[in-house]
Amino acid sequence: MNDFWSGVGVDLHLEPDGAEGRRAGLERALRDAVRDGRLAPGTLLPATRRLAAELGISRNTAKAAYDQLVAEGYLTARQGSGTQVASLPSADATAPDVAARTRAPRLDLRPGSPDVGAFPAAAWLRALRRAIATAPSLAYDYGDPRGRIELRTALSGYLGRARGVLAPPERIVITSGYVQGLALLTRVLDGAQVAMEDPGLPFHREVVRRNGGSVVPVRVDERGVRPQDLGGGDVSAVVVTAAHQYPTGVTLHPERRRALTDWARARGGLIVEDDYDGEFRYDRQPVGALQGMAPGQVVYLGTASKTLGPGLRLGWMVLPPPLVDAVADAKLHSDHHTESIGQLALAELIDSHAYDRHVRACRLRYRRRRDQLLARLGARRGVRGVAAGLHALVEVADETEILARAEAEGLAVGHLGEHWHTAGDEPRPQGLVVGYGTPRERVYPEALEVLGKVLEGG
Repeated sequence: MNDFWSGVGVDLHLEPDGAEGRRAGLERALRDAVRDGRLAPGTLLPATRRLAAELGISRNTAKAAYDQLVAEGYLTARQGSGTQVASLPSADATAPDVAARTRAPRLDLRPGSPDVGAFPAAAWLRALRRAIATAPSLAYDYGDPRGRIELRTALSGYLGRARGVLAPPERIVITSGYVQGLALLTRVLDGAQVAMEDPGLPFHREVVRRNGGSVVPVRVDERGVRPQDLGGGDVSAVVVTAAHQYPTGVTLHPERRRALTDWARARGGLIVEDDYDGEFRYDRQPVGALQGMAPGQVVYLGTASKTLGPGLRLGWMVLPPPLVDAVADAKLHSDHHTESIGQLALAELIDSHAYDRHVRACRLRYRRRRDQLLARLGARRGVRGVAAGLHALVEVADETEILARAEAEGLAVGHLGEHWHTAGDEPRPQGLVVGYGTPRERVYPEALEVLGKVLEGG
């Protein structure tokens, strides 16, 4: 019988001569197989004649079992189509409110992602082919926890010319994205107090906490993070988004840059620079990375998530010399090393300058989107943080009211309220955090129109 049922990929655990009787046993076995998913919806069951012959039962018994399960809704039977497993309601069908809360929005202007539809698939495939064709056999073995030397060398040149980062290959560690880099560094700092921007991304604060660090808020104003608020306490590191603060969009003022690096030198502190979208500057030359001012005090964290796509899970750390070995050791005992073939493909993409061309094309695309956002909202509404990056802050009087209207229209946006370290009773600025990288090109104009309608109360 097991050989017979292997045709539909299931063992019915049927005992035809059991105490419950042949028909009842067959009904029970089929019912259980449908309920637990071993017989998937749409599976075609054997004809009753064949089933009876294989099980050594009468055809009437087999037909009666099928008929009973059709009546119960477990099976369907149509003339000429045979007997199939029916589609049963899922366990979530009794909770429509939960399903409504978790379904994808019709229009998505949440920040945090690029337009993944713009991924340079053809260029990546060419780079991947060349990388595989020239890769040594050892590329498929366990590798250096710091990452492939080919990628570290390519990044050394790219980061120097594009972001002003002093990045010798021996000071670079390749990670599986920014989050892993932040986690590894927190482990190395071993219980340190880490100052993080307020407002800032809650998920990153949780990464620090879960890896043994304690989080201290440091305020952000119109000139960026406030080094004077670091005080004389036990803070040993501060995480900043200097080029385009998340979520306010401000760029760290030059005086603040100097004050922050002075604090690090005087206190022996560490600056952790999250340069998540530093390549995207629109109205003037890109502001160089903070790391170039104080390479001995700054850990630079970069990623391909915003330029290529977060699905690649490729990031990099440029470390002061005393931290390199400790971070590499933490990486070794985390996941040994980031997968090698993707590293080789990215190195090829950078060395062939296809990466630069892609970034330039994306910069033009996102600038057009930024300009469309300003054209739709700028005349009526305060829109901040638009000189760079993939998101803008739109000032509003009442986040709760605006978000309710947006949800009713099927529009998802971010908001400042979810980024503060604590709820607090004091009045705080309110605003929507609008990501203009996320939507596909064809739906972006509609998303802007709906956003305008929501903000205007229409």
